[in-house]
Amino acid sequence: MPCELCVAENETMLWQNESCRVILVADDDYPGFCRVIWQRHIKEMTDLKTAEQQYLMSVVFAVERALREVMQPDKINLASLGNVTPHVHWHVIPRFATDKNYPNPIWGKSQRTGMPSPPPDWKIRLNKMIQKEISAC
Repeated sequence: MPCELCVAENETMLWQNESCRVILVADDDYPGFCRVIWQRHIKEMTDLKTAEQQYLMSVVFAVERALREVMQPDKINLASLGNVTPHVHWHVIPRFATDKNYPNPIWGKSQRTGMPSPPPDWKIRLNKMIQKEISAC
């Protein structure tokens, strides 16, 4: 079965280069949910060279900084699982006390019916802020 992260299809691309890309995950329950995906099919972080590991994490941290600035979340969750899709990628998820799972993981049982209300024009602002933060990497 082909890897769904190896081919960029139906993605809202926020930024990319030859090493990795940042996409906005289409999830109305978690506005601002981003995924940082390594372009080559690599299974584990330790399969990357040290410099690649450091670069990837600098991109993850840049996305986190951009999300904090634009979305003003109560918390940011970082996750690298890969059990379903064994391809190095990081989830960068702004969390709000009003989201349906807070404070539990987004993949857990819902705690309430809730919906964060992101700031106006957040998608445009997030895209610009990600460009700015990653350019500093």
